[in-house]
Amino acid sequence: MNTTARRTTRTGTAMITVIEPGALARLMAWLSPAYPVGAFSYSHGLEMAVEEGAVTSRDDLVAYITTALLQGAGAVDGGLLALAWAAAASGDDPALDEITDLAAAWRGSQELALEATQPGGAFVSVTVRAWPDPKLAAYQVRHAGRLTHAVAFGAAASWAGIPVREACFGWLTAFAANIVSAGVRLVPLGQTDGQIATAALVPVVMRATDAALSVTSADELGTAAPTLDLLSMRHETQYTRLFRS
Repeated sequence: MNTTARRTTRTGTAMITVIEPGALARLMAWLSPAYPVGAFSYSHGLEMAVEEGAVTSRDDLVAYITTALLQGAGAVDGGLLALAWAAAASGDDPALDEITDLAAAWRGSQELALEATQPGGAFVSVTVRAWPDPKLAAYQVRHAGRLTHAVAFGAAASWAGIPVREACFGWLTAFAANIVSAGVRLVPLGQTDGQIATAALVPVVMRATDAALSVTSADELGTAAPTLDLLSMRHETQYTRLFRS
């Protein structure tokens, strides 16, 4: 890790971590909805859930995303992101490659696999051009077409000096926000309801982040949200679709 990207200061009896401006600029840019990864075109199975009447309100949407964060793909991807960050920070390419291969395989449906790998590939492609890094470029070559967004983000964040907690919290926040955005369009909900849902999910994202950072091995990861996987599978044959998952 680039140690100049983070410093800890004492205010009274509290310790406050400060991210240096260069690392913070990358984190904000990479998580912006304007960053061209195409995540907006995926709903994580939500479109089918709305079609079947399982999600009809703001509270339903919050519950759906909570499940995704704590028992579904968010729980796995958060841990994989943290493991990728650690492997990149230590220069352990074999460990990073193993995590990358596992992340690509760990998907419940074809659409969820596409939802992970298409933004992952797009993220790396634009990042190596806009924020050149020889380590990220070499990583892209080794895993062309198999990079999931969470793992690629974790590795890139590590090489850029972005602290792991901030990287993980930021990525999971963006993951949740993307599904909220889909819900606003699909349920449909008003923009204010969307922001209320986003605010309600902050403590859930914090829990998911803490869980991700506690992971020391991929053997500790797993999902317990089969309904979300089934919704994604049924979405593959949904007659009218706005989203790709």
